[in-house]
Amino acid sequence: MAPALERQGYWGPTTSTLDWCEQNYAVTPYIAEFWNTVSNLIMIIPPIFGAIQSIRDGLEKRYVAAYLALTVVGMGSWCFHMTLKYEMQLLDELPMIYSCCIFVYCMFECFKAKNSVNYHLLFTLVLFSLIVTTVYLKVKEPVFHQVMYGMLVFTLVLRSIYIVTWVYPWLRGLGYTSLGIFLLGFLLWNIDNIFCDSLRNFRKKMPPILGVTTQFHAWWHILTGLGSYLHILFSLYTRTLYLRYRPKVKFFFGIWPVIMFEPLRKH
Repeated sequence: MAPALERQGYWGPTTSTLDWCEQNYAVTPYIAEFWNTVSNLIMIIPPIFGAIQSIRDGLEKRYVAAYLALTVVGMGSWCFHMTLKYEMQLLDELPMIYSCCIFVYCMFECFKAKNSVNYHLLFTLVLFSLIVTTVYLKVKEPVFHQVMYGMLVFTLVLRSIYIVTWVYPWLRGLGYTSLGIFLLGFLLWNIDNIFCDSLRNFRKKMPPILGVTTQFHAWWHILTGLGSYLHILFSLYTRTLYLRYRPKVKFFFGIWPVIMFEPLRKH
């Protein structure tokens, strides 16, 4: 990622250990990275409705936690990109670890009795989160956080592939769509980091509306937010299918995917 060209605005000097490719305070003096900030709405609003719907459907609390964890990630990322303060950076990065741990727990408990609790896995994930938090607060090295986050995502990918290969092959569409969207976001995140100087020069020559489309870190938020949301749907679909809830993916307003349930089958 390139060093920031403007480091002053409403929030004062940058104190975060990361500063992304978007030009700081270019849109408004009150938001350091405008597009990187507002793009987090996809990680805030839809998961809130997902959590509410999960409560209404009487689903297990871990799925409510998964939705809300994604919302917390989006809110933390909003605060980080808005201020570029170190404390807000932690509010963005550490919940990424915690939310992924919740996703891992949900995925590995898909085929257990209803409302069961795996205390061994729970302890392992909590311990992992505490170790990552402690080390990261001490070393303050973003690469460490990225590697730990990558390990969790890789675990989710392997588990998902197992499910769509050996358990519910007809869920490949949902599972691979979630994975593909996430990987596309990861690709754009890397392009934004590696070719930042070229992207900034391109934006200077292009009309603002066209330059916005090259804010690839913002696209990372949009695509990984959507990918994470679809992953929760995939996990929830797998779980409720096992519990014989007869889930179906439907599209709210013909656009946004949600899971609906038919009456339970009688055993």
